[in-house]
Order: sequence, then structure tokens, then C-alpha cells
Amino acid sequence: MPRVLDVAPAEMCSVAECVDALKTRGFDPRDEDSLQHGALLLRRLGGDRSLLADMLVAELEARHREEDGANFYGPQVVMLHAPDGGDFFMRANIWPSEDEYMMRASGGASFVYGFPHDHNFDFLTLGYFGPGYWSEYYEYEYEDVVGWQGEPVALRFIEKSALSEGKIMHYRAHRDVHAQLPADSLSVSINIMHSGGSLGWMDQYNFDIENSRVGRIVSPGSSEAFLRVAVGLGAPEALELAETFGARHPSERMRLASWRALAARAEGEAGRDLVWRRAERSGSRLVAAEARGQRRVLERAS
Repeated sequence: MPRVLDVAPAEMCSVAECVDALKTRGFDPRDEDSLQHGALLLRRLGGDRSLLADMLVAELEARHREEDGANFYGPQVVMLHAPDGGDFFMRANIWPSEDEYMMRASGGASFVYGFPHDHNFDFLTLGYFGPGYWSEYYEYEYEDVVGWQGEPVALRFIEKSALSEGKIMHYRAHRDVHAQLPADSLSVSINIMHSGGSLGWMDQYNFDIENSRVGRIVSPGSSEAFLRVAVGLGAPEALELAETFGARHPSERMRLASWRALAARAEGEAGRDLVWRRAERSGSRLVAAEARGQRRVLERAS
């Protein structure tokens, strides 16, 4: 499960002071000193009990003057420091209880409740307000997983606990899995998220907890969407690029996206089966497993 960090009370700091300190020293969760430094700043930031209320009031007051959409606020997320090419960003997350109107109106899926998943990045989180969301925590070995849908995975149940007020946890990339459940009452967490150019190519999974299997990859990037659109439009250059990516792109996820795009353009079931036969022999374990699954679907449909 995520590591609980015991951080003593410390002098309060503002968001600006927290961001400046993190930019000066950096945030690298692989380095224990850097991790503890981030946790201390999170503790200090959490001491400002009017922080979030002040930000939300200021945003609401500004909306009657300027409605240009140039902010990073959403129904659940308040961006405290937006991604700027550095090694971290910061946000606050709002977690409703089952009794909240937003929960009844939007459903639990809008708040990632009941969606077991890991993360492809490390982050620190603080229970800032309220009893906190509940999580059923599991661990697994990322290196043992290829990532194809339905792949068996050894999930180890650890415990069920809540992100209570004042609790600081370190979620470890590709190790900690949690199935989040609604907070007992409205709650807020504050996160320091590790970021970097290579993280986008690392896979994040949804899991079928009941059957201990990989559900699907849930970290697609814009490159995959761009490729699918370009191939769908039929440009010869796009088709050639998809063939190249499918054969030897360093990201298996991108290779799979290439074959999916080519299969979507193929004519009829026979054409799609031919694409997936080629994909199965492309040298990727992930692609081969997904290709076999797609061919089974085609066989059942014929």
C-alpha cells in the first residue's frame, strides 16, 4: 500500500512558498531526501486552513468579469500549480460522499470511485479536510505484467483505510493499486505529483480485482489519438508511419495503437483478421496477446 509518512507539525507556508521551495530543490520521489522535503512542504501547506476556500472564493468572484476558460479548475480538481515542464505539479481534489448532490448527479465514475487502478507516476497526498476517501489497497509487480486485457496478475490485498485529515501518503508508481470508495462526508486532498517527459510512455492499468486480471491500459496519450485520426483519413504517409510504428516503436502501447488503427481501416472481417495476423507476428508480447484476442472475436462473429 502507499507508504504513510510521519511528518511532524511545521510552520505554515503558502502555495507560492511551497512551489518556490520545490522548484529550488526539485521533486524526485526516488530520492529519500527529496521525498521527505516534499512531504514537509505538504505538511506546512496543509497548515493553511483557509487556503482552498480563499482560492475558490477568488475564482467565483472573478467569473462574472471574465469567462475565458483559462483556468485549471474542474468539478473535482483545483490546480494549485499547473504543469510547466518541470518535475512536479500540484492540485487539490474534492471527494464527495454518497449523500452529496454532485455524487448523485454525476455518479461515482466521475470521481474514479470503484475503479481499481495503479499510477504511472509517484505522488504525495495529504488529507486536507474531512475524513477522506476510502481505499482498498493492493500491491503488484509491474515487471511481471505485459499489459494485455484479461492478463492474470498477482494482486496482494493489503488493507482498507481512509485518507484521514493530516495523513500524508506516498503513492508509488507501478506498485500501489487502490480501489477508491466514497468519503463518509465531503473531503479534500492536496497532492504533489511527480511529472516528466518519459512518464507519459509508462503504462497505467485498470484492474479486475475480483478475477485478479488486468482490465485495460488507461494512460493513452495524444500521439495515439493523432495516429488513429491520420490513419483513418487515409493519408499514405500516415499508413506508412503506422506500419513503421507497429513494427518497431519503443512503446508497446504505441505499437498496439498502430495495429488498431490499421485494423480499423481494413475492409471486412477478412481484412481485419489479416492485419491482426501480421500484428501477432510483430515481435511484441503485448501486441501478440491483444491480436489473438481480436482474432477470437472475429472468429466468433463469423
